[in-house]
Amino acid sequence: MEIHEIPPAFQTRLRIAIISALVTGEKTFTELKDITQSTDGNLSVQVSKLEEYGCVTCSKAFENRKPKTTYTLTALGLQQFAEYVDMLDKILKGYKSQD
Repeated sequence: MEIHEIPPAFQTRLRIAIISALVTGEKTFTELKDITQSTDGNLSVQVSKLEEYGCVTCSKAFENRKPKTTYTLTALGLQQFAEYVDMLDKILKGYKSQD
């Protein structure tokens, strides 16, 4: 991945935070809200965008008669995130070698 090829999924701070949180495993909406410190509306919109991009899947269930929404990072999302992090690492290494 080159800097001009950054996927739309990684073009906002909140989307990067969501994906970063999901790397360690599935999270509920409430957990993502706590981790990212975002509002319900903003989180909902950005998670929906990540679903559209194929980076995240959503499952809905009921637990003790309460709705529970869980999000999981897809293989595509993990692959793109790894490529994104690798690209950033290469940029940093190039910057450090200029010192």
